[in-house]
Amino acid sequence: MNLTVRILIGMAAGVLVGLAVQGFTSDGHWIQAVLIQDVFDAGGKVFIASLRLMVVPLVLVSLVCGSSSLADGASMGRLGGKSIGLYLFTTAVAISLALGLALFISPGEGGSASQAVEYTPRPSPGLKETFLNIFPTNPVRAMADGNMLQIIVFALLLGTALGRSGDAGQRIRSLFEDLNGVLMRLIVMLISLAPFGVFFLMAKLFSEVGWRDIIELGKYFATVVLALIIHASVVYPALLLWLAKTNPLKFYQKMREPMLFAFSTSSSGATLPVTLRTVEKKLGVDNSIASFSVPLGATINMDGTAIMQGVATVFIAQYFHVDLVFTDYLMVILTATMASVGTAAVPGVGLIMLTMVLTQVGLPVEGIALIIGVDRLLDMTRTAVNVAGDATVATIVAHSEKKLDRSVLDDPDAGRANP
Repeated sequence: MNLTVRILIGMAAGVLVGLAVQGFTSDGHWIQAVLIQDVFDAGGKVFIASLRLMVVPLVLVSLVCGSSSLADGASMGRLGGKSIGLYLFTTAVAISLALGLALFISPGEGGSASQAVEYTPRPSPGLKETFLNIFPTNPVRAMADGNMLQIIVFALLLGTALGRSGDAGQRIRSLFEDLNGVLMRLIVMLISLAPFGVFFLMAKLFSEVGWRDIIELGKYFATVVLALIIHASVVYPALLLWLAKTNPLKFYQKMREPMLFAFSTSSSGATLPVTLRTVEKKLGVDNSIASFSVPLGATINMDGTAIMQGVATVFIAQYFHVDLVFTDYLMVILTATMASVGTAAVPGVGLIMLTMVLTQVGLPVEGIALIIGVDRLLDMTRTAVNVAGDATVATIVAHSEKKLDRSVLDDPDAGRANP
């Protein structure tokens, strides 16, 4: 039985157990207090912690290895320009698709603006603060805080220095390559425990899901899910066919595990070790490309979040009976696209981005309180879409740089996890 099947079994079992607990026990029952809140919650948190454990060392080591082979500034600048440009483009397409679909379906019609809602938005960072926060003053502190943009900048500088340091740099680079191999083996060991971690996460989530909220926000929920499906099944395959000359079916077959991890954990960051390993070992993307594009995508690629923002903007505008004009929608597209980079290192980035978008077009930020009830389930789906987008961009950039190993991509057994 391969890992994907075992993860799906763990996910299905968790959903069934969670629904059974919710349906047959009351609040405060010992099963909810002990089994769900203690055992399952602890198991799920340990699983996510084990994945997060790998993120900082893997990004640092892998990116140092990759950037040391791209020591010339021209190659690194070209690689960064392609990656960031593609991420911004797919984000703009995602929110445009979401706005169009939401205007067609009209999920917020019939809402009553008189309903009392309360929501206090977190402050969004200023442009100067955001720019300065990219550059580390203390790389050790950046790694301790998990500040991915600062870690990426430090690793790029260190890798470039190694590539220009002759024999001394080559010796240190060999050490980092050995460390990278060890970390990849550790990832395989952790991946083997995924079915149990996924079971714990799903059981806890579905023992607490508010089905009343989903029913009341059915049109909004369905619109977001439909937009996510279209983006993943139409936009990404079109880009893969056109820009990478890659079969989308093979791509998604190889990306099953990272997308399942992303769906279960709702975190691109926690899924990063699995995504990076898959992109290198299964899709055949060279380490020099994958080690830069994938961590950067996990930090700034917000396609799924942008879709949620587009639908939420239309929903809140219709709910509060506010008419938005064409220029307002253009401003939504621009604001959400640029905010995906500007708020990358801020916790709770999705709601902060939505606050910025709503403020920009004059909509009440209190409307966010209307959709928070179903956001957890939607977050799972949009995180899976974000991870697929990270791998799509890495594959396209690798093809353009002639660093995509087609023999690995075409091999169905490439990169199989054997702990």
